[in-house]
Order: sequence, then structure tokens, then C-alpha cells
Amino acid sequence: MIPLWDNVPTRRFPLVTVALIALNAAVWIFYELPRVQQAAFELGFLPCVADGTCADEGVRWPADLFSAMFAHASWAHLLGNMLFLWIFGNNVEDAMGRVRFVVFYLGSGLAASVAQIWVTLRFGTEEQAMIPNLGASGAIAGVLGGYILLYPHARVVTLVFLFLFELPAVFFIGWWFLFQLWLGSFSLMAPTTGGGVAFFAHIGGFVFGLLTVRLFARHRRPRVVGPG
Repeated sequence: MIPLWDNVPTRRFPLVTVALIALNAAVWIFYELPRVQQAAFELGFLPCVADGTCADEGVRWPADLFSAMFAHASWAHLLGNMLFLWIFGNNVEDAMGRVRFVVFYLGSGLAASVAQIWVTLRFGTEEQAMIPNLGASGAIAGVLGGYILLYPHARVVTLVFLFLFELPAVFFIGWWFLFQLWLGSFSLMAPTTGGGVAFFAHIGGFVFGLLTVRLFARHRRPRVVGPG
């Protein structure tokens, strides 16, 4: 299922969301694309740094937790993340305000990284702990967690195969989260099943968004949409 747009209008231009999309795109095009593999190690975070088993990389810690949020592994990785950020981020920014949204976004990304590091070190292999983790999806998962509480009656136009459906946002995001839990459980039992996707970063970011969204949006009333 691919989301295309939602039915929640914003009250002002989503400056931070657009800036985040532009920054992610710029990092990919101008820094990563000419040397993807080398850039992944330069910008991504290595879980093994957290327990000191690859201490020679420790000079980047913890700066790489932030740089990893703006790095991607492929065009598909970048475009998929930016689509989700545009559809859901503009409304969460609208409900929080620009400064609070920046803090919320970065906090979600950090929570996502911590969750993935813990799971990798606890259940993964030494080789997996030396694979760089990167991408904005953990931070964006926090945005999804915030969106589902701020806009429980929103609807999302979704492409399913070749057909368009207008689905409740609660259903779409809820299905997405359950899918991450399901695939994450498989990656614990059979690490190669995950295909390199950091499912527990998605889970950690989403839970952070659920738990903290009211703290960041408490002084701003989100735009209400009807159930229809």
C-alpha cells in the first residue's frame, strides 16, 4: 500500500517538513550518490560502536546517530521515506509548530536508533553489529505515531496495486505498525529475513511518537477533520 495524500489541510506552509525533505535529498544527491558504500559508513551508525567492539569508529559517536537520519541507501529508500514524511509530517508540524516539530522529529530518530542498537547487540551477530544503519524512517515512524493520535479521523488516499482507496489513517498506520512488528519478529528468529531493514528502528520511533506527541502538541490545537 502506497499513501498518496490525506484529507487534512494545513494552516500554514510546512517549512520544516519541506526543509527536511530538501536536506535528505541534497545529502543523497550531492554527497552519497557519487560513492554510496563509502558514504554509508561515513554517515551511518554502527551498533558495535555502542558496546566498544569496534572502538576505532568511536570518533563519530554519537554524531553518527544524527547524520544517519539524513542518509539513505538507494533512490527507492529515499523517495519512499520522503513520500511518508510529506504526507504525514506537514500535519504534525502544523499541530506542533516548527521548533517543537524539529525537536520531536530528531527525538524520534534518536529513539529509533537506540531501539535498533539494543536489539542488534542483544539478538544480532557480530557481523550485523558492524553494518551501518541509516535512513530517515525511524524519525518518520515517530511522525506516524504522532499523526495517528493527533488526527484519528483523518483519511489517506492509498494506492493498492492499481486501485485507489480512501482508507482511515488509523487503519493505514495501524496496519503499517503491525507489519513492522510481524517482520521484526521474523528478523529476530532469522536475521537474514529482514533484508537489511531496521524494523526495530521503526518500532522504537513509532512508540516514541505515541508516547510524546501530546507533550509537543499540547499548546497547539490540531486541525480537526470529520469522520467522513
